[in-house]
Amino acid sequence: MTILVFILLAYLLGSVSFAVVSSWLFKLPDPRTYGSGNPGATNVLRSGKKAAAILTLLGDAGKGWLAVALALYFAPLWGLGGEAVAGAALAVFLGHVFPVFLRFQGGKGVATAVGVLFGLSLWVGLLAIATWLLVAFVWRYSSLSALVAAALAPIYTLSILGLGSSMIAVLIMSLVLVWRHQSNIMNLMEGKEGRIGQKNAS
Repeated sequence: MTILVFILLAYLLGSVSFAVVSSWLFKLPDPRTYGSGNPGATNVLRSGKKAAAILTLLGDAGKGWLAVALALYFAPLWGLGGEAVAGAALAVFLGHVFPVFLRFQGGKGVATAVGVLFGLSLWVGLLAIATWLLVAFVWRYSSLSALVAAALAPIYTLSILGLGSSMIAVLIMSLVLVWRHQSNIMNLMEGKEGRIGQKNAS
């Protein structure tokens, strides 16, 4: 029963959309009403307010890290093991992608996933960020960077943390991330995906 409390609280934390919160704070339109309609940092950036996009990025990543950090601290106190931490990690991510507060229509989950990875392991998080930056530098596609980082994240987790509940949670997150990028994958294949820095990118 206690592990379900961990999962529920992490899910509710993940359901807090910082794209919507930051847009409200900066008096911007709801991010679901323009651009891609995705409540995430990239779409908020299309509003022209970089500070709002940065707040969104930090908030979405921060909630992923916080959920894992709290689970790591409280799980041993409540007699729980790694399964509780992995459950919280996956729940906060799924909360962002399927938020109860936004009728289950959330963001793609990249920033929150990165926060989760940093919570699980500093090195896994750094490797994921390095992968994103390398792909972005060479090919200039944000979506491709996210997809490659998502594909390699389970491998990084397996190498550093071993085969366990955390690795399984990361694998599920990666599969969901790829699924959420279906339209981007199609655009990449058709040569229609906007590059980083390109104006009016879709």
